[in-house]
Amino acid sequence: MFKINQITVLGSGIMGHGIAQISSMAGYNVILRDIEQSFLDKAMDKIKWSVNKLVEKQKINNSQAEQIINRIHPVVDLEKSLKNSNMVIEAVPEDLNLKKKVYQEIEKFATDDMIFASNTSTLPISEISAFTTRPHKFIGLHFFNPPQLMPLVEIIPGSKTNQEITDLAINFVQEVKKTPIVCKKDVAGFIVNRIFIPLVHEAAYSLDRSDATMVEVDSASKYKMALPMGIFELADYTGLDVIHKATNEMYSRDKKVILPHPKIQQLYENKELGQKTGKGFYQYQGENYERVQLTEEAAAKFDPISLISVAVNNASWLISNGVCSREELEQALKLGMGLKNPLFNTAETTGIENIINTLKNLQSKYGVFYEPDKYLLSLQQK
Repeated sequence: MFKINQITVLGSGIMGHGIAQISSMAGYNVILRDIEQSFLDKAMDKIKWSVNKLVEKQKINNSQAEQIINRIHPVVDLEKSLKNSNMVIEAVPEDLNLKKKVYQEIEKFATDDMIFASNTSTLPISEISAFTTRPHKFIGLHFFNPPQLMPLVEIIPGSKTNQEITDLAINFVQEVKKTPIVCKKDVAGFIVNRIFIPLVHEAAYSLDRSDATMVEVDSASKYKMALPMGIFELADYTGLDVIHKATNEMYSRDKKVILPHPKIQQLYENKELGQKTGKGFYQYQGENYERVQLTEEAAAKFDPISLISVAVNNASWLISNGVCSREELEQALKLGMGLKNPLFNTAETTGIENIINTLKNLQSKYGVFYEPDKYLLSLQQK
């Protein structure tokens, strides 16, 4: 098999420097490239802080920490950053035009055998790879935030990706000690975001359609759906800018995947982006991440059946369309969303019949988004 010996990571933000760190920890030589030295300096400071934390926790020693840092080389010059690398992982912001520009630039200096990988979380790989001369050597590697801690990587082959490149990507993800799950079809939102992003919108609709408060909805999503935190809390933690962008990209490609709630657009336009700006769905003080107080008492006041139904229906779509198996889906939600119970176990406890009836009722009021998927309907007969 083709051997990756040096990786160039394009973009030194949260995702880029995190990918650079875990790649270096796996023994790879890494070039970290950004357009300004100040961005790279900031990124290297964060990597050093993160690696020193591992020393403090006695997971690595000082000598290992030094080697990890020394294997990462910050570079501004693009041509220099690509020299001797045989895989590029692009981690620039989720803007198709920006990505197009980046790939057109790197094509000028890329060697014939160089593999291109994008860390996009929602943009179709086939579309991005069309900007290049090597769609057969192009793959999606969707690391989750923060890459140092999150165990899942979604691997997304484009429509023209060679199988050997997919195999190579699986091997690389395992080398950096992450769990790869292959998204067998290049669909909007891939696996995890196809469940998570529509769920944020459905939670916003549930406030309109009931007397529930945000804390009650969040408490129910934590205690009755087994999410690690409330759905609004998770949205604030992720960033409303990220959710807004993902919503637009997914909706523009598949109207059935999501029913956008205007609140997300409104928060984005008001620059109320969640934890990072001090206000989103909730208000925050200080720089440290603050948890919202969620209780079982508050959870008892809201029935999250509409949330469960939308999540299960989108999950069913992924299965019936051959994007992933039920087992892969459950693993992706556990590792990528922190779901503590398998989603279909929650569905069975809630009652498949109840879920289908809820969706049919919502469909009659609000449209085709809620139409029950054929896989979900097949469970009714079991």
